[in-house]
Amino acid sequence: MSTVRRPDHHRSAPHGGHRAAPAGRPAAHAAGLRHVLAHLVTPLLMCIGMGLAYLGAFAHPAPHHLPVAVVGSSRGAQLLAQSLNDTSGGDLEVRTVPDRPTAVEQLKHQDIFGAYVMHAKAHAQAQPQEGAQGGTPKGTQGPAQGRIPEGTQGRTQGPVAPELLVATAGSDTSASVVQKIFTPLAAQQGAPLKVTDVAPPAEDDPTGQGIFFLLVAISIGSYASVAVIGGAGAVLPLRLRAALAIGTSAVVSLIGTAFAGPVFHLVDHGLWGLWGMAWLYSAGVLLIGTGLHTFLKRWTTLGVMALFVMLNFTSSGGIFRPEMQNGFFAALHSFWNGAGFVEGLRSHVYFHGYGLSGHVWTLVGWLLVGVLMVGLAGLAERRRRAAEAEAAANAAAVAAAAVAATVPEPRPRRLVRAAAPGTGSSDEATKEELTEEEMAEEEMAEEELEEVVGV
Repeated sequence: MSTVRRPDHHRSAPHGGHRAAPAGRPAAHAAGLRHVLAHLVTPLLMCIGMGLAYLGAFAHPAPHHLPVAVVGSSRGAQLLAQSLNDTSGGDLEVRTVPDRPTAVEQLKHQDIFGAYVMHAKAHAQAQPQEGAQGGTPKGTQGPAQGRIPEGTQGRTQGPVAPELLVATAGSDTSASVVQKIFTPLAAQQGAPLKVTDVAPPAEDDPTGQGIFFLLVAISIGSYASVAVIGGAGAVLPLRLRAALAIGTSAVVSLIGTAFAGPVFHLVDHGLWGLWGMAWLYSAGVLLIGTGLHTFLKRWTTLGVMALFVMLNFTSSGGIFRPEMQNGFFAALHSFWNGAGFVEGLRSHVYFHGYGLSGHVWTLVGWLLVGVLMVGLAGLAERRRRAAEAEAAANAAAVAAAAVAATVPEPRPRRLVRAAAPGTGSSDEATKEELTEEEMAEEEMAEEELEEVVGV
């Protein structure tokens, strides 16, 4: 019979084990799948945010009230400016300026982004250098003999090419758009358009967009450090995390300055000013991110990416200026920190510091927002610690009360025993035994209380 039962036993044991395993694995797989799906929410939201931001800002660039000028005070210049305003449908804001130097000054102040200098057929008139009252100059033959009088100027000139003034250091894309607008006008005058760049970018940055990519590098170094300081440094006090943020911003700004100067030669002067603006920008990003981590926790990366990538890069003006974007990103350009860095650096390097103070104050404002955010985080963490300490104290009191309620009272038994009649040494022995028993019970109760409170 044992030979019959053994196979049944061996069959039933593996069968029972096989039946238990599938019951556990699907539950474990379901829990793991829920965990993965919960963490996939963040990259999917990043994908949606980046698509909306970048495509919304860069997919259909078109001028919106782009300021340009027609040089001249003649009626022809005024008619041309009015005609351009009427036909542009709000894409352009065309004004007239009296002369070329005024147009150059407005370009360097970025009040306009193109100036069209009209030229019709120029004919200089001959002006004699010497001779009396309408006579032929001495020592020359008259024009009737077919020679141009000596000492006269004024050869008849052909059509002079119209000139377009641009400042590509301010925005290469805006300069290209302005050139496309005015090239057909030059063709109508029968001459090629002459383009003059009054503020060219650095030789090693021909498009002037190196500043934008410098912004990208500094931003990534800054907001990626936020995740490290907030995650790995979560056990540190907030003041130490803030100090780490300040120190990290100094290192990131030095790296950015090295890229812009000796490594890639994006700028050829003003490196100290560049470093100062890079530090202001990076410190603002790091302090804001460090403060936000107290409130957002695992969503901090998504939060700083929304602030300093999705909305920041697209509104900075590094690729398209606000005049080439829709109203939302154009409005952000007026106060966002990336725009303050890009426009401040352009002003510092290419436009002789015009408007620089406003852009620096923008960066200082964001730095102050970071300081305020760290202060709010400090208050929140202090309240959180106080609430946790109060909860722990309440739990300890409840546990102590529960333990005290379960421990029997030893005193009544000792009193009964003590009141019982006895003689001599036997009574003393009974009292000693009861005392030892009471002590053991008290020790056990204390140990149990300590274990409960510890948990």
